[in-house]
Amino acid sequence: MRMSVDWSITWYSIQGKEYSMTNVAGKNAETVRRGYDAFNKADMKTLNELFDDNVSWHTPGRSALAGDRKGREAVFAQFGRYGGETAGTFKAIMQTVAETDDGRVIATHHNTATRKGKRLELDSCLVFEFKDGKVTSGREYAYDLYAWDEFWS
Repeated sequence: MRMSVDWSITWYSIQGKEYSMTNVAGKNAETVRRGYDAFNKADMKTLNELFDDNVSWHTPGRSALAGDRKGREAVFAQFGRYGGETAGTFKAIMQTVAETDDGRVIATHHNTATRKGKRLELDSCLVFEFKDGKVTSGREYAYDLYAWDEFWS
């Protein structure tokens, strides 16, 4: 006898539109999994395959890293700062990934890094948008924005 499990949950956006999310399926969710792996290995070849030329990225907070980036080069420069300013210790270890029925992906992860005698241990969330199978937008959300800003100050 074979059992199937439905991992779907329902949530509502601010506008009240209903979305169904799953933790196990979806092409975009798989792209995000590959992206986390490539990011943590500094695998630029794979990241180039996954990100649209005109991707946008938002990093929250008030630190020097906060703000919006537009275009793959600017976004990858931002990623390079994470590694460069932490002597390569910055990691984003994916914990969960869920894809909405409109193709957006929400991923949670745990950041670790050391910098200037400080240690970063912080859970975060990313929301990804896609077009034609490529990441077109990423928005970071830190669970403790004060700790994020303090680490990068």
